[in-house]
Amino acid sequence: MSNNKVLTLEEVSKHNTKDDCWLIIGGKVYNVTKFLEDHPGGDDVLLSSTAKDATDDFEDVGHSTTARAMMDEYCVGDIDATTIPTKVKYTPPKQPHYNQDKTPEFIIKILQFLVPLAILGLAVAVRIYTKSESA
Repeated sequence: MSNNKVLTLEEVSKHNTKDDCWLIIGGKVYNVTKFLEDHPGGDDVLLSSTAKDATDDFEDVGHSTTARAMMDEYCVGDIDATTIPTKVKYTPPKQPHYNQDKTPEFIIKILQFLVPLAILGLAVAVRIYTKSESA
């Protein structure tokens, strides 16, 4: 159970190795060092969630009630919520219009006009040529 010790993110962040691994889940701090070898997902999963609020990582997996019950024995205190940075919504940087085929737009417009005109001219030339042969 929690002994009501309040820890900061900076303090918890120091515990990020296989020999000393602490996680922040649901506002509580857990020393999961002894559980690393027994974790079904492997120790890398737990180690990758150190030095941050791992609540979302924990909830996304969908742990069993048994796993949740086991957490109490690893609890070492509460996290000072003011030391955890607020999540910032990602906004992608503004990018200029990208013309995938790299052809300038004015060339495309010219071709859209000239190609049908060339086909029409070819059709007229073929018509004149075939008419003059048959006469």
